[in-house]
Amino acid sequence: MIKKYCLIVGLSVSYSLSGQVLDTVSATPLNDIYISSFHINDSLLNAPAAIGILSKSDLTRNNNSDISTSVNSIPGVFMQSANFTTNRISIRGIGARTPYGTNKIRAFYGNIPLTSGDSETTIDDIDVVNIDQVEIIKGPLSSVYGAGLGGAILISPRLSENIGQRAGFNTNHGSYGLMKNSFSYHWNEKTTSLNFNYHKLESDGWRENSSYNREGVTLAGELLRKANSKLTYFSNYTWLKTFIPSSIDKNTFDENPKAAAATWKASKGYKEYRSVLNGVGYDFKISREIKNATSVFINYKDNYETRPFDVLHQYTFAYGARTQFSGNVNIAKIPTHFIVGMEYFADDYHGRNLENRYQQNNGLGSLEGDLLNAATQQREFYNAFAQMRVQIFKKMEIQGGLNLNKTRFNLKNTFPTASNISENYTYDPIWSPQLSLLYKPGKLQTIYASASRGYSVPSVDETLTASGNINANIKPESGYNYEIGGKFYFFSKTLFTEIALYRMEIKDLLVARRIGDDQYVGINAGKTLHQGIETSINHLWSVNSVFSINSYVSASVGKYQFNEFNDNGNDFSGNKLTGVPANKANAGLTFNSNFGWYLSSDFLFVDHIPLNDANTAYADAYKIVNLKTGYRFEIIPKLQSNIAFGINNLTNEHYASLVLPNAVTPPNGQPRYYYPGLPIHYYANIAVNYSF
Repeated sequence: MIKKYCLIVGLSVSYSLSGQVLDTVSATPLNDIYISSFHINDSLLNAPAAIGILSKSDLTRNNNSDISTSVNSIPGVFMQSANFTTNRISIRGIGARTPYGTNKIRAFYGNIPLTSGDSETTIDDIDVVNIDQVEIIKGPLSSVYGAGLGGAILISPRLSENIGQRAGFNTNHGSYGLMKNSFSYHWNEKTTSLNFNYHKLESDGWRENSSYNREGVTLAGELLRKANSKLTYFSNYTWLKTFIPSSIDKNTFDENPKAAAATWKASKGYKEYRSVLNGVGYDFKISREIKNATSVFINYKDNYETRPFDVLHQYTFAYGARTQFSGNVNIAKIPTHFIVGMEYFADDYHGRNLENRYQQNNGLGSLEGDLLNAATQQREFYNAFAQMRVQIFKKMEIQGGLNLNKTRFNLKNTFPTASNISENYTYDPIWSPQLSLLYKPGKLQTIYASASRGYSVPSVDETLTASGNINANIKPESGYNYEIGGKFYFFSKTLFTEIALYRMEIKDLLVARRIGDDQYVGINAGKTLHQGIETSINHLWSVNSVFSINSYVSASVGKYQFNEFNDNGNDFSGNKLTGVPANKANAGLTFNSNFGWYLSSDFLFVDHIPLNDANTAYADAYKIVNLKTGYRFEIIPKLQSNIAFGINNLTNEHYASLVLPNAVTPPNGQPRYYYPGLPIHYYANIAVNYSF
């Protein structure tokens, strides 16, 4: 399998480079890749870190409904997705063993955190039409964003760029009842802008009990815009209801992948929630060299979920603020750039579990029964951060950073009344330093080396004992990341390539041990090793005055394993890390024409995935091929249209798009590891935009 994988990557690289060999004179330069203004650097080339960038065109390469295809094109990043809302993102193996969802990674929409106080990250509430760019920082290389073990995901809001007004409508229809309609309006003047978007996404689902319905409204823009200051605002409301087919065992996965888990089908299990994100930010220049960005936010989520074993009702209210000063100074005549700031985050959680009496409900699905338990949780943390870049020589600069985290929380079990005890816990301050060295052999090439420390604070559930009390012996995970890499433009900036080698050893590994249907206890069980190599190549070739070709290839080869791991008397030391493939490869090709027609294809290879810590079960490796073609044209002046048609999973591959690590084996049954991926499916898209 590895030989086949290497052959695929080799052929893709050869094809990407072939354009340059055929014609270098007519090649068009690739644009410089800029990163968000909250970094200490302004461009990807000059950032001494591995940062994956997804542009607007990258995010819409597929059907405008699911960004997992785009995210998986970044080496070292793996997004598993099933039924839209069930997904897990891991970076360099970090977060792969999380039972459900994404943790150990912080995410932001602009300056608004998308990561809860319980360490869960959800990016689904932000529709792709509201995203301008996604940056994925791999590893704890950004002191500014909390030095998380896995890294950070920074989502830039899409705002108006051109003066004037623009309105657009987009409709997308596909297999299994997929339908997405969206309407947008943009208004931009000298001092004010407004961006409005409404979208509705529906799907019947291809599995039993998997229909999906989501609506969202987004309002964003700028006020009081001046040469030295501006006020930005953002508000997003999401309503969602999705039925849950859950995971299935190996036999069902092979013989009837459309089937839902029997108990989830019988109970008609579903999730429904309302979510609100609100934020206001003010950017201003204090002086010619110093500027400040300050923001405040309020988040709210009301979640209701019916499962075969209970009914869960959760309410979360979060708020916080962030301020950041940055500027340029000369220290002993040496040019120096700095960032210093602080972030405060707090959330208030209320949850309760009730009986699910679906078996007594005459086949009508879930029915609330008696209250089983109820609890409240409050968590807050402070992040103080600083980062400095010093140009010590003409071609060399050094960067240093420091993050200080202080986390505390309160837990109160309010039912049963006998356990009505309030407990408080505070972690010791966590210091996370970072040091990088950047060398520029030429204007279009950089080489860097870095060392950094990251951490991951346990979720509240991971801090509890089986009786529901706080386990004061739980420690945060921590580890040092060492990395070297390079970024290079070649052939008149028509080819851009990156390479990174990294090694991270994590100690005090947090393990969520399952002791019930939805009950876990956390333990610090040992150490894991994460090391590997990542590479990517992007090439743009102008064939002639009519056609151009854009191609890319990326690959990551990793070694993720337990160095020391003893769990409940079982020694798994030396085993492969659960829930993540060691190897992944992508390749893509897009033909463009100056008369509007385009054709794109992309390929994904994912190696086999260990399903349990004992490494006795694996999900098979798989390959996915997608195709898309379309035509852009002007109907009348200022009225533009784009019509597209696509086929996903062209070869009808049978694969698991999401796995449940360490699934429990039920009595007289098999462990339910598998969420089946969609078979071959189709979609069509029509978009119309009018500028006035």
